[in-house]
Amino acid sequence: MWIDKDDGKKRPIGITEIEDKIVQKAVSMLMGAVYEQDFLPCSYGFREGRNAHDALAQLREQCMTHGIRWIDDADITGFFDNIDRGWLRSFIQRRINDGGIMRLIGKWLHAGVMDGATLSYTDKATPQGGVISPLLANIYLHHVLDVWFETEVKPRLRGHCFLVRFADDFVLGFQREDDARRVLQVLAKRFARFGLDLHPEKSRLIEFGRPARAQRSGQGANTFDFVGFTHYWARSRRGYWVIKRKTKRKTVKKHIQGIRAWCRRNRHRALEEQHRIISAKLRGHYQYFGVRGNLQALAAVREQVLRAWQYWLHRRSSKHAMPWSKFQALLERLPLPRPRIIHAV
Repeated sequence: MWIDKDDGKKRPIGITEIEDKIVQKAVSMLMGAVYEQDFLPCSYGFREGRNAHDALAQLREQCMTHGIRWIDDADITGFFDNIDRGWLRSFIQRRINDGGIMRLIGKWLHAGVMDGATLSYTDKATPQGGVISPLLANIYLHHVLDVWFETEVKPRLRGHCFLVRFADDFVLGFQREDDARRVLQVLAKRFARFGLDLHPEKSRLIEFGRPARAQRSGQGANTFDFVGFTHYWARSRRGYWVIKRKTKRKTVKKHIQGIRAWCRRNRHRALEEQHRIISAKLRGHYQYFGVRGNLQALAAVREQVLRAWQYWLHRRSSKHAMPWSKFQALLERLPLPRPRIIHAV
């Protein structure tokens, strides 16, 4: 199965058999209990009691309370497709050297991929879509990035710095420009040692100080993306400079396109059924992106969804046309959920 990526490319997702899912879940729970004692506080992805909103809160707190002015916004090219299996087995054996578990992991890593009638094998990567894949990815980056940054990089820097990572999405923040530049240079070499590459266009150093200070130095305001949000400086209601988040533009576009396509394919279903499913899609969007300061972006998504639903209802047939006035009456009977802030982070 293939899904679309933000850059227009396709990402393969494996669909495993139910028996494999059960065994992978059991092994993942067993290994997770062991590695939870080792994983560092900077890691937030796919861990018990931690989520993306915790990572957002930590990122905002670090930037606002420690005078962070520079951000290394790095992106790993095809992370899951380029994990070196030899290094991964070596990392796991440092903590878990059980023969049965290692044989199971080896089988999952070397399983072929069936795409239509074609069966293919690769000598690297983890099976995306597998239950155990997020844990294996966390183990890999725990050794390649987290431990290295906390134990080797931090002590050598002159100013305050931090790392926040959610799966393969991570941000490095620095007080000093020279620290940020040094780390960005050695980061590429560090990843290359373990078979990973930084995306040449998406990896960059940006100035992210308070706007008043940036304007005095002749720099414009910069933004960066993390876990689906664009981060930027803006005035609070009381007039203070604060970091706000809004839904990433590409994410909004992808979400709206998905609902448009669904409305087109299902426009002949019963109105009540359409309303139930579209409402569920909107509530799911609000549940994740409903952070403080993002209400305007949520309202824009709802407005686009309303227009998409009305457009395809109107095109069902001339007999069941749905002009805007009739659609407004429908919304009084079947209103779509309104956006609300769920996460005060």
